[in-house]
Amino acid sequence: MNYPFANYGVIHQCKDIPVAFPPDQHQHGQPGIEYVMNPLPVFENPNYIGTGKLKDKVAIITGGDSGIGRAVAIAFAKEGADLVIVYLNEHRDAQDTERRIRQLGRSCLLLPVDVRSPGFASYIVERTLQTYGKIDILINNAAVQFVRESLLDISEEQLRNIFEVNILSFILLTKAVLPHLRPGSSIINTASVNAYIGHDKLMDYSSTKGAIVSFSRALARNLASQSIRVNTVAPGPVWTPLIPATMPPEMVATFGRGVPLGRAAQPYELAPAYVLLASNDGSYITGQTIHVNGGQMVTD
Repeated sequence: MNYPFANYGVIHQCKDIPVAFPPDQHQHGQPGIEYVMNPLPVFENPNYIGTGKLKDKVAIITGGDSGIGRAVAIAFAKEGADLVIVYLNEHRDAQDTERRIRQLGRSCLLLPVDVRSPGFASYIVERTLQTYGKIDILINNAAVQFVRESLLDISEEQLRNIFEVNILSFILLTKAVLPHLRPGSSIINTASVNAYIGHDKLMDYSSTKGAIVSFSRALARNLASQSIRVNTVAPGPVWTPLIPATMPPEMVATFGRGVPLGRAAQPYELAPAYVLLASNDGSYITGQTIHVNGGQMVTD
């Protein structure tokens, strides 16, 4: 198979979007490193011009160092927001994201935090308030996944790990942030198309993503009277570090080919959905899921 694509971190025209991925690029450990991927994910569209939709807002993004989180952070910065980037230990990726945010004229606080650790949520909130004095937007986006052929291959340790990262951290951080939100604030949780269609080799991951959808719907109803909106974005296949960090070569080589659009999404293609839900453009949207999945049919 021929891989004629250069490494692009920024899209310049349609032909820059990769549609094939070299299979032999497995990474050890999650959630993975972006700067070693081939091709690099396309995290920014230079044709996206901000219009101040999030001017002087403060947004916390977990998993914000790379992948979808990085793309959202950059789009938010273009719209005038200041960022808190929560990540595990991918320091170079996080610093690259911070550098771009600062180039765009906004400030950025990097917080290397394990969202499975006791007290992580109160620490994030405390540091954010010390730095910015407020919180306007919360993006729960951190995730892990493990490819397994059978339910019998999923250990109890793995099960507890994936639920702690993918859903428990969302609930705990939201709980810690909630007392500091005001009318007009927005909470956005990253789910997955697999919450709706399932994935036969990602059974526990699919379960956590379904839990995110249900949590978001219930919380949206609970907070509606306070004018705090809660929504989810459910991506389809997206070229992020999680893919080479978790999938075998044969899955990487064909990643995204099965959707109607015939390719995986690039992270920048997800970012506008988060901008919509975070801004006043989405003022009448709550308890909903935006499906950015390349045309896969889902039912709510």
